[in-house]
Amino acid sequence: MKSILIIEDDNIIRSNMTELLEMAGYEVVTAANGKEGVEKAQTRLPDLIICDIKMPKLDGYAVLHLLKKDDKTADIPFIFVTAKGERHDLRRGMEMGADDYLSKPFEDTELYSAVETRLRKSNSAKNKPASKTNEFRQFFKEANALIDFNTLTKGITKATFKAREIIFRTGDFPHFVFLIKKGQIKTYRMNADGKELISGIYNKDDFFGYQAILEDRPYLKNAEAIEPGSIYKIPKERFLALLYENKAVAAKLIKIMSKTLTDKEEELVHMAYDSVRKRVALKLLEIVPDEENNVASISRTDFAALIGTTTETLIRTLTELKNLEIIDTNSQTIVLRDKQKLRKLSKSW
Repeated sequence: MKSILIIEDDNIIRSNMTELLEMAGYEVVTAANGKEGVEKAQTRLPDLIICDIKMPKLDGYAVLHLLKKDDKTADIPFIFVTAKGERHDLRRGMEMGADDYLSKPFEDTELYSAVETRLRKSNSAKNKPASKTNEFRQFFKEANALIDFNTLTKGITKATFKAREIIFRTGDFPHFVFLIKKGQIKTYRMNADGKELISGIYNKDDFFGYQAILEDRPYLKNAEAIEPGSIYKIPKERFLALLYENKAVAAKLIKIMSKTLTDKEEELVHMAYDSVRKRVALKLLEIVPDEENNVASISRTDFAALIGTTTETLIRTLTELKNLEIIDTNSQTIVLRDKQKLRKLSKSW
């Protein structure tokens, strides 16, 4: 039986939601304020959380912030409840990582639909094939059985970074392969006029920086954090030892890297032949991975450079998507309100 935590200070609303969800066969846990809600979320680890925004002790934003910081609760689907017409509440909540929202007053069917959709997507995400992170961990696990790592750096160091922090610069000699645990990284070169030419945007579970190591040369581009996050730094010696000592492991890594190159080739084809609108739609779907979140944290300048157009053209296209109620925007983020509709448009444009 799936469990749902309701965090709501209004006794009537809390009781009504509890009764409706219990009738639908869910186990329901309740909390009357944000502080109690955080404690119950961390101890009970429910399958889904429904949380009001305006509450005493801790409001909904603080609840979401604390739960996203905790590895145990960070991936629990989170639905905000807000009053109708308060779009700023909705936008802020989605930017912080909420998965969905309900506007008061809502119908019984709206509650059921939101809960069922979020639980279904969460279950689908759990049953997906192993991510790049898991593949990479398996990559090291297999090699560990054959290689003596006593002379190599033990473990994988995780380092945090701030927005706009430089990970490496053009001309630096590589010492690590990087695997993103959280956040976004962009790689770029500077042209003669000092303009950034972005070559890639990397998200959670992507790894980068291995080309320079394999070719035994300095980096040919800069890597910079778009938003705060963390990375695993895999030592160069360990990375190369795995390749040299185990052909099966090397073949597996080559397969992973080949997929990355294929994706890049396909991206170049889109750049050459697709309309700006289609390139914007496809890149938004790429930057915001399925079922992970709904927020793309990227400046208009970076986004325009990434898809090969001017900032003015990009802004016009984003405005068009906003008018279609597919996205919401502010100066630094783009919130995807309707991914399904965006996918359909990316195929028809």
